[in-house]
This record gives sequence, structure tokens and C-alpha cells, in this order.
Amino acid sequence: MSLRVILITGANGGLGQAIARAFLEESPANVLWLGVRSRREQADKLAKENPERCFCLTLDVTAPESWQQAVKEILARHDRVDVLVNNAGSHEDSLLANMPLDSWKRVLATNLDGVFHGCQAVLPTMISQRAGRIVNVSSLSALLAPAGQANYAAAKAGVVALTQSLAKEVARIGITVNAICPGYVETEAMAYLAGEERKATQMRIPMRRFGRPEEVAATVRFLASPEAGYITGSTLKVDGGIL
Repeated sequence: MSLRVILITGANGGLGQAIARAFLEESPANVLWLGVRSRREQADKLAKENPERCFCLTLDVTAPESWQQAVKEILARHDRVDVLVNNAGSHEDSLLANMPLDSWKRVLATNLDGVFHGCQAVLPTMISQRAGRIVNVSSLSALLAPAGQANYAAAKAGVVALTQSLAKEVARIGITVNAICPGYVETEAMAYLAGEERKATQMRIPMRRFGRPEEVAATVRFLASPEAGYITGSTLKVDGGIL
């Protein structure tokens, strides 16, 4: 059983935590690096629970130099990077007519620029290995853009396009690049939904329920697995049938 080194961004949130636990449960040969920026209490807890297999590192996904330092730290310890999960994201919803320019820039920087910087940071190593898996977490908003999310929907749609383009560039050297588009998933990001609004939202989902973080994590784990070796450039919805 060979070592596999996995870097997950946005690892302190509910989805990032579920993805990390899915990889920990998959194989004792999986070693995780959890990229976090400011909030890190959950990531630190997971690292303490798995001291030989799980490590936290400070990572600002919007800063190329932060990515370079993170990858340098991983390579110094393991000399390889096998999987990158670009999961970090944020949204600042507003009608476009009233959207502050800074809000537009921040959301694109985190959700789209962060994926670009991350891919660039790990690609030299994956190319030299002639192997690697990149899974980019987009959103159903990329495919079914709601009102009030012009910045977020544009950024996540960009992630889908970036994924398709990069997949073509590196397919011949054994690197796969795929995206997933989660719909409504029970994480802290859903806290704004309550009462009648929550019920109405559930009624728009053919399965009549929200997704579980573990269901999204299982999708990420599969796309990063050897069994998914012939899948690249794909965008997989995890949305209960909305679209």
C-alpha cells in the first residue's frame, strides 16, 4: 500500500472536514494536509486526532506565494503531492446593481483565483510524477445561477471552464482534473435558511431533502481514486436532482 499525499483547502468548514474524514477512512496510507487561513479550530482538532496522518498548514488561497510555501512544506516532508482538492470558497450575495466592487473582487479571488493558484502550485510536482488528481469544488450556482449571486456564480462557472481546459492540457501525462457542483448541502453555509424558507427550498429539490457533507465527500474521494482514472474534464452534480 503506497503513500498518497492529499492537500485539501477550506479544511475547517463542514464540507472540508467531511472530505478529510472520507480520505482518512479510505486508507491508512493516505496522509492529509489541511489548508486553512484564519479559522482552524476544527482542522486542528482533526490533526490532533490523527497526528501521524493529518497536518495543518496556513494557506491563503488568494496569494500565490502562500501556495508556493504550502507546497514547499509538503514536499519537504513527503517529496510528493498526489491529490489536490480545491474546496475553499466564500460568497457575499447582493444584487448586481448594488454590489460593491470589493465584494466582486473578493469572491472571485477566493473562488476562482484560488483554484488557479492552487493548480499552478501543484502541477510541476504532478507533472514530474506523471500522476495526480485535482478535484475542484464548484457549485450548482455555476450551472443554475440564482439572482443575487452574480459574483459567486461567475466565479464557480469559471472553475468549471478552468477544469475542462486544464484537463485537456494534462490528460496525456496521467493527471486528471474534475469538478463537482454541490447543491444544497447541510453545512454552516446553510445557516441562513430557516422556517418556511427552508421548507420551500426543500420542495424545489426532487429528493425533498438537503445533501449531507458525507455524500459530497464520497464523490470527491471517488474522483481522486484509481478507479476514476479515465474520468477527466467532467463536472459532476451532487444536487438531489435539481438540474
